[in-house]
Amino acid sequence: MEKAPQKRVVDIMGALVGLGLSTPILLPAMVAIRLTMGSPVLFRQPRCGQGERAFALVKLRTMSETRDSAGQLLPPLERVTPLGRILRRLSVDELPQLWNVLKGDMSLVGPRPLPLRYLPWYTPRERKRHLARPGITGLAQVSGRNALRWEDRLELDVQYVERRTLAFDLRILLTTFRSVLSGEGQEYPGHVTRNLVEYRRAMSGEDDGNVL
Repeated sequence: MEKAPQKRVVDIMGALVGLGLSTPILLPAMVAIRLTMGSPVLFRQPRCGQGERAFALVKLRTMSETRDSAGQLLPPLERVTPLGRILRRLSVDELPQLWNVLKGDMSLVGPRPLPLRYLPWYTPRERKRHLARPGITGLAQVSGRNALRWEDRLELDVQYVERRTLAFDLRILLTTFRSVLSGEGQEYPGHVTRNLVEYRRAMSGEDDGNVL
């Protein structure tokens, strides 16, 4: 099991180094977002953190506010801009979460923070994922990301919580760099591209949606 004080020191040092190294990437990306999509440049959304407490996750904005003829926002995947696709492909949109790590809301490695509305839809075992700080990357992210079924992804989150050590975190971080460079699992059409609420409702027969 991880030693929390040591992990926190590693998180702070890693976040500071990461912010320093990523500044030459972040600043041009923020300027490009401002020029192509306007303000705001950053996207903030409440997410579920350690102990199921809410915090504001920060990302670079990758979606427009395009609406249909009735004034309703288009589905998320239809609002991702060409620039946004590039930022997502390279995981540049995730870099502002290093600030969440510095604040203590997140860790470099841990289960990905998911929306608060998912809370009622976890099994008791799946809720164990919230015993650890959420991470920028995690075991599920280096094991397939969006190629995984929701059940598999959440089970990997729990397995991380049960197995976490500093050495395990280092392995995940090293594998993450390889995954980011290859783009593995990012655009895979499958279970995770559908939100957990819709997926669980469909699996229980509450709606008629197709589940891949």
